[in-house]
Amino acid sequence: MKRSGKRKTIYDLSALSGCSPSTVSAVLNGSWRKRRISEKTAALIRKLADSHQYTANRQARGLRRSRSGLVGLLLPLYDNRYFSSMAQTFEAMVRARGECPIVASASRDPKAERETAESLIAYSVDELFICGATDPDGVHEICEKAGLRHVNIDLPGTLAPSVISDNYDGACRLTEAVIRHCARTEPLRPEDLYLFGGRDDHASRERLRGFRTVKRGMLGADPDACIQPTGYSANNTRLAFEAFFAREGRLPRAIIINSTINLEGFLRFMAGVPQAAFRDLVIGCYDYDPFASFLPFPVIMIRQNVEAMLARAFEIIADPEAAAGIHLVAPELVPPRTALPGPLDALKDTPWRPLDVSAGEKLAKSA
Repeated sequence: MKRSGKRKTIYDLSALSGCSPSTVSAVLNGSWRKRRISEKTAALIRKLADSHQYTANRQARGLRRSRSGLVGLLLPLYDNRYFSSMAQTFEAMVRARGECPIVASASRDPKAERETAESLIAYSVDELFICGATDPDGVHEICEKAGLRHVNIDLPGTLAPSVISDNYDGACRLTEAVIRHCARTEPLRPEDLYLFGGRDDHASRERLRGFRTVKRGMLGADPDACIQPTGYSANNTRLAFEAFFAREGRLPRAIIINSTINLEGFLRFMAGVPQAAFRDLVIGCYDYDPFASFLPFPVIMIRQNVEAMLARAFEIIADPEAAAGIHLVAPELVPPRTALPGPLDALKDTPWRPLDVSAGEKLAKSA
């Protein structure tokens, strides 16, 4: 048989055999019996892999030692400091173990989450970290069929171990801090404190529960009108603030914003409103961004401990006896005007040195 110079991929073998990529992957990584794939199908795929020199690539070398050296992280999105920090820290931890990280996003789409998990399985990842999935149990079923070790992060499932922030405690501390900050000038009334953002998921429910618990305890009441859910959408959040401002002619005196994505929507709203509207405002935001910390009004933030969450997730995924359940990691309360170190500090660069003024002057004169 004449051999092509281009190596065949799992998707090529899928097309040649008429089987799905995940079936091809299961045969090549040895987990096909767990998935009840027939001996005939397994023999066909192995024969095609051999005849097309599939075992010449790095993935197949890994399969011969039962590991590919690839570790996957499934994110909801990249354009968010929390999730980008998650990716950056994850990659550093995986490389420290001598393995190769693969990071993919699914845009909070349950169908895309399952399809992305199937694609990562087709590339024979050894483990999968499922972060912020809309349907973590659906992704679990895909992983379970393929015999792939996996763990949830940020949002919990019911069928696999989950490592998440203690969102209730974080929301309690954030709400209390905002109320106390406002009380320095004038005590808040229950109708002065609003919560914007969030959707019907575990994190938002726990943050809302903490908000309402503290508000009732410290302010004595918690009107339902003070809850403005907008989902995790910057544009929806902008529209909600515009509607509030058009109706009331002002902003609430204090606002808890459910995520930095929702905070971005608030900033879009700010761009079209006179600066005087924010004169006495205090913001509490769940998630941390150093730029937002330095806005012209006080912004108290919650930083989720990404490093501790991932460290715990790696411990759990290495334990074959780990059972489904939730593991809580305490977040950090960050006062206004605070620039914390982060994973970008680990980037390699030329060491900074003071400018040689005399050398600069000589260069300018010669020019």
